[in-house]
Amino acid sequence: MARIPTQNFADEDGDAEGADQFRPLTAEEVKQLRLQQPLLSIWRVVLAQFLVGLAVSALTWLFTGRVSAAWSAAYGALSVVIPAALFARGITSKTSSINSGAAVFGFLLWEMVKIGLTIAMLFAAIKLVEDLSWPAMLVGLVITMKVYWVVFAWRKVFHPVA
Repeated sequence: MARIPTQNFADEDGDAEGADQFRPLTAEEVKQLRLQQPLLSIWRVVLAQFLVGLAVSALTWLFTGRVSAAWSAAYGALSVVIPAALFARGITSKTSSINSGAAVFGFLLWEMVKIGLTIAMLFAAIKLVEDLSWPAMLVGLVITMKVYWVVFAWRKVFHPVA
């Protein structure tokens, strides 16, 4: 029987037994870590999306001079904000936090509801928005959707230390 070679991993100090030197954080170290990495409320993300949606629709009206284009951009933004608010409400409910299995199921369920509602709102746009401008609606939708990344990148701005 052939012998399988083993590999000796070493940490930055050259010590292969580095894992044995693990120590738990003190309360003060945990407090400092939480200040450096604050948690972000999903409701702040939804609020940021709503505000960006308002700005996009106002800028659309300013640059195009067409109210219908501004309404189209606003509807595109609402096609993101309303499902995101429903998703946030669903995953922050008590039933979604009973245990880890319920949390995973709740996340998947509410994500599918969010996607389905977004698609339904986009199909309904033809009937609901008079003189619909598809490019303006898609600009509102995409820019509002990408707010997630901006909020996470600037989470210290959106979550000031108390």
